[in-house]
Amino acid sequence: MSFARNIATVATGTGISRVLGFVRDILLANLLGAGAVADAFVVAFRLPNLFRRLFTEGAFNASFVPIFAQLKSEKGEPAARAFAGQVLSGMMLAVSFATVAAEIFMEPLVFAMAPGFFKNAEEAALTVYLSRLAFPFLGFCLIAAVFSALLNSREKFGTAAFAPVILNLVLVSALVLAARYGGANAVLTAALVSGGVSLAGLAQVIWCFWGSGFSDLTLQRPRLTEPMRTMLALSVPGLVAGGITQINGFIGSLIASSAPSAVSELYYADRVYQLPLGLVSTALGLVLLPRLARMFAQGQRDLAQQVQNAAVESSLFLTLPAAVALAVSATPITAVLFQHGAFGESATRGTALALQAFALGLPAFSLAKALQPSFFALQRMRAPLLIAVIGGGLDLALSLALFPRFGAQGI
Repeated sequence: MSFARNIATVATGTGISRVLGFVRDILLANLLGAGAVADAFVVAFRLPNLFRRLFTEGAFNASFVPIFAQLKSEKGEPAARAFAGQVLSGMMLAVSFATVAAEIFMEPLVFAMAPGFFKNAEEAALTVYLSRLAFPFLGFCLIAAVFSALLNSREKFGTAAFAPVILNLVLVSALVLAARYGGANAVLTAALVSGGVSLAGLAQVIWCFWGSGFSDLTLQRPRLTEPMRTMLALSVPGLVAGGITQINGFIGSLIASSAPSAVSELYYADRVYQLPLGLVSTALGLVLLPRLARMFAQGQRDLAQQVQNAAVESSLFLTLPAAVALAVSATPITAVLFQHGAFGESATRGTALALQAFALGLPAFSLAKALQPSFFALQRMRAPLLIAVIGGGLDLALSLALFPRFGAQGI
């Protein structure tokens, strides 16, 4: 019952966040449509958001939670808290250096994300400018992720689950302000919203710090202790294996940047697709990992197998009908959500085609998210890493082959 209750808590927070995300994207579509300025903003937002999701949903949870559970089981609470203090200190230091470096070298970073934009000097310059405004969001979210992971390790999911709600509330407020003060100036509107992205990250830090109850966590000088070395060794395969959906999204943006509106069509389709994916797979993954890590640390393998089986059954039971519904109703869903203001019928058609293709992969991606936590909890990263690398390579090859003929739907 506690397992089901925790999944319901995470799913509720995710669901509210996704609804607010739809409100955000409806406002964004209304203000910017699916043209050049919208494409520039999508890349500017996707750049820090990609790394946020890679590290917080993939590498960080996969490497931190099992080690924290193991230390707590074997050496007690003080050793686990000392490890957490070292991780927080190291994260703050790394975030500071990375943010400064990214602001300086933003142009090559944007080129890596969307090389097609650089065919037009104005579009490239706008994307770099918006990216500089939005990039601090990543640093704030990574610091918030430490407090979220600490809570998740103790199977307290409420604060972390509702952190994205705070993020989207700030972004919706930024869009409302942009609509009022940006007026018909799409570039000013995009700049105001990009600044709001960074403010949303700061709001997440404040929320997670306030709600974590870890205000007495002691910052320690980062040192390469054995637990820290283990966490770093697990981070790279965890980043790839846990973040393959985000990596595929990056590949899609990279290829789509050579065609007008394709980047934003993929973005809007992905936003709809992420609702069932987030409600099911994100909730399952977050709740499964600390529970399985604790069970494996305590030698309860039979009980862990039962929990894993229940997760697989729940994943398929929920995502198979959702996939059919999205594929069949892609056009009316897209039209109702986004076809307002600058977002016209052409954008609706392109987005709906992409959504239909995304829907086909929903059960498989959700099932992968239900299976991965067992590998992460056992600190066995080779198999999920290999599978993710093969999947990413296949995605790249097929996207390159299908995009010239099918556009965003091919990706």
